[in-house]
Amino acid sequence: MDSVEKTRELERDSMLSLDVDETAVDWRGRPCKANKHGGMTAAVFVLGLQAFEMTAIAAVGNNLITYVFNEMHFPLSKSANIVTNFIGTVFLLSLFGGFLSDSYLGSFWTMLIFGFVELSGFILLSVQAHLPQLRPSPCNMLTDTDGTQNCQEAKGYKALILYLALYLVALGSGCLKPNIISHGADQFKKQESKKLSTYFNVAYFAFCMGQLIALTLLVWVQTHSGMDIGFGVSAAAMAVGLISLIFGIFVYRNKSPRGSIFTPIAQVFVAAITKRKQICPSNTYILHGSQTNIATNRVLATSPNNRNLLHTEKFRFLDKACIKVQDGANESPWKLCTVTQVEQVKIIMSVVPIFACTIIFNTILAQLQTFSVQQGSAMDNKITNRFQIPPASLQAIPYILLIFVVPLYEIVFVPVASKFTKKDSGISPLQRVGVGLFVATFSMVAAALIEKKRRTAALNSNQILSIFWIAPQFLIFGLSEMFTAVGLIEFFYKQSLEGMQSFLTAMTYCSYSFGFYLSSLLVSLVNKITSRTSSSAHGWLSDNDLNKDRLDLFYWLLAALSLINFFNYLFWSRWYSYNPSLSPTTTPHESHGEDLENQSLNNNISKHILRADN
Repeated sequence: MDSVEKTRELERDSMLSLDVDETAVDWRGRPCKANKHGGMTAAVFVLGLQAFEMTAIAAVGNNLITYVFNEMHFPLSKSANIVTNFIGTVFLLSLFGGFLSDSYLGSFWTMLIFGFVELSGFILLSVQAHLPQLRPSPCNMLTDTDGTQNCQEAKGYKALILYLALYLVALGSGCLKPNIISHGADQFKKQESKKLSTYFNVAYFAFCMGQLIALTLLVWVQTHSGMDIGFGVSAAAMAVGLISLIFGIFVYRNKSPRGSIFTPIAQVFVAAITKRKQICPSNTYILHGSQTNIATNRVLATSPNNRNLLHTEKFRFLDKACIKVQDGANESPWKLCTVTQVEQVKIIMSVVPIFACTIIFNTILAQLQTFSVQQGSAMDNKITNRFQIPPASLQAIPYILLIFVVPLYEIVFVPVASKFTKKDSGISPLQRVGVGLFVATFSMVAAALIEKKRRTAALNSNQILSIFWIAPQFLIFGLSEMFTAVGLIEFFYKQSLEGMQSFLTAMTYCSYSFGFYLSSLLVSLVNKITSRTSSSAHGWLSDNDLNKDRLDLFYWLLAALSLINFFNYLFWSRWYSYNPSLSPTTTPHESHGEDLENQSLNNNISKHILRADN
């Protein structure tokens, strides 16, 4: 009877505190109120920063090689390395931004501080592009092949200013990216599955709009009005984004930082290794920190303020970190950990294979930003006698499609799919990622077929195809990215524990970085292998002339790797199981569970707890 009364009291207290969210605070550090803080109203201000920051950084990144080559006079190969290193650094620094946010600063202050860092980088780029004394003397790099024009490469303080500006932008943008997504998602409770899924779709729509404006309007401004004006517009866009962020300060739900996120993770591994000779108990409810009380277990499923995790069966060797070996004595946290700590590590280890499966996907993206643009350069890009499509603007094609498809996905597909799947988001994040990975294969199939047609027409009949022939590969990949990119971010956010949302979200951006690095490695390996097997001693991609290269065969190789990667993903997605503590339980649809295994696991847990109490 006492147990029943205690349960009712806890549930009553939980209902009375629904209008006050103690897991989040306002800008003064006070508990948030449900009717005043958070929701889509607060998320709109974050989405403003998302759109304007993406416009600013995309305009710089997509046309940076033109500035470095033509204005700073770096050789073409060195210019390409500067650009790829800059992009790779942006994505790698997202881990640093996620760590700072979760551990020390919180997402809002991390965005505000590093937003101004990025803005200072844009301003410095604009100043250098405007002042002749900060750049080498003008000359034409394309005609100075013999060195007669004496094009001087930027050195000394001129090169230092360039690198300083670029890496201020990289530091700011890298630390912003994961926090924009996580801070916007923090405006909703994890139980609001439908609203959270809608937010991720709207955030991707804002991303597409920013990319589209950058690849069309801002690239045109840079080409016709000068790079200094173009960089200045990027700085202005970034300033507007920061103003949008600041305007929402009074309605944000802020998650407080919880100290270093790596310390408890390290403690689990140290404790598990120290106790590696111990035998895991068959009754897991005697592990340190395990949930063994009926009332506590019931409130765990309904109260968003509880951060304890239920035990799962994977990676059982880590459970040794929870075994008590010193009765009546307090063991060091480096020797004895709680079940929640161990389950947190299990979640991180479980999502790594899912993350790895998206690297090939981003390797395909790298081809669309490099070789596909080179394809466009070898095709007829004239629409009229006076107007030509810049090959780099081909990357805007998928975003033109997506600004129409993303709203249709949210308005039409999600309601229809939810009737069959009984999920508020239509399909689960893992299913969404799988669809995207499968569709991406056909992007490379289309690219290979068109490249074969283009090459044959150029060699056999000296015919130049229209640049619109390569539009399908961009359109198909844009569709696949809508599924994969959004699904992956939603999956990582929903499966992250309190205090780790920004860091796990940052892992999605690292996939971009690894995809670009793998692309460079793959091109080198293909050239090295095919140059040995070819009778002409030329590799598939070893010549600057696409008519001599075999880009179509390289695309077929990527299509095959993408299909293999898809089946690899199917294995790991079926292997992955959701921790029942992180599954939303407040909506009617989601109450059925993400999968039947979670329901069965919860039933078994309840039976064991009843036995323990009896």
